[in-house]
Amino acid sequence: MSYVAPSPAVDSTALLEARLARFPVREAAVEGACVSYREAAGAAHEGRASIPIVLLHGIGSGAASWVQQLETLGSTHRMLAWDAPGYGVSTPVDADSPVAADYALRLRGWLDVLGVARCVLVGHSLGAIVAGAFAAVSSERLAGLLLISPAAGYGAAPQAVREQKRDARLAMLDELGPDGLARQRSGNMVSPGAGEAVRTWVRWNMSRVVPHGYAQATHLLANADLAADLAASAATYAGPIHVAVGEQDAITPPAACEAIAQAARVPLQIVPGAGHAGYVEAPDAYNALIDAFYRIALEQRSI
Repeated sequence: MSYVAPSPAVDSTALLEARLARFPVREAAVEGACVSYREAAGAAHEGRASIPIVLLHGIGSGAASWVQQLETLGSTHRMLAWDAPGYGVSTPVDADSPVAADYALRLRGWLDVLGVARCVLVGHSLGAIVAGAFAAVSSERLAGLLLISPAAGYGAAPQAVREQKRDARLAMLDELGPDGLARQRSGNMVSPGAGEAVRTWVRWNMSRVVPHGYAQATHLLANADLAADLAASAATYAGPIHVAVGEQDAITPPAACEAIAQAARVPLQIVPGAGHAGYVEAPDAYNALIDAFYRIALEQRSI
């Protein structure tokens, strides 16, 4: 029998799964619900344990997508990456058409269970919407707010636009399912120059979304208004905020993220060459971005 070499996609997925195995799924009971998450906390983080970095993924992803941040930053920081409600084995929120505050309250409950009094919160895409809502309702729990390729939400748009955006995404989910969604949509998540290993990992994460959780998150996207939540948080949150986007992000392009940066009253940081899933595609650049922001947050806290 002749030897058939595995495809590069199989090799790269197996390698990333093996790396991910260092950070097994954990589960926390939160007021009758479950939150699944992954954690990294190397010995070098001693003395900083009270201020972990909390990572919130986007609509087509999950906690596993942050494996390269867990590996690298986890040696010096406590890193917590959640599966949002309805993702992984996390319990969905109760509302069929939830708002951002529903997710923010679950986030606060999870942090309570883990004994996290304050954190540096990093939200990517839809995760930025959750992070902004958390800042609006729980600003005292924040040491810093970093929004990466933030989705603005359609809450400020006319009702017809909100419904069209929502219904089109739900119809795509119904037609394609998670696997088909991953095949058709994952390519938009990265820059044209992204390698096949990166594309494979983005596709792997997207193929594992849970349809009900993804549908709820679609409603969340239609209902949310990140700019309004940032404006609301300004009255109580005085900590640092940074907004960053990949130069070649085709989903939340720099022009759209500029509006969010203006709402936060901060300059927009642009990461050269990166697409929407920049922290997957360009981990070194995004690890440096997160680490630098963390240091700023701690320095401001000590003033």
